[in-house]
Amino acid sequence: MLDTSTRLLRLLSVLQSRRAWTGAGLAERLEVTPRTLRRDIDRLRSLGYTVAAAAGP
Repeated sequence: MLDTSTRLLRLLSVLQSRRAWTGAGLAERLEVTPRTLRRDIDRLRSLGYTVAAAAGP
């Protein structure tokens, strides 16, 4: 299991590599649960990063 700062850096890197991800695809890519992914995205937003999201079909 990665520590939080390492996970956040990986998340930033992955988000910059492609324009759009599904939540499930992103969680799978990062090997975390969807809930952990949501918490990590909330953390990035609280640190001032803009992370756009849209509801899926």
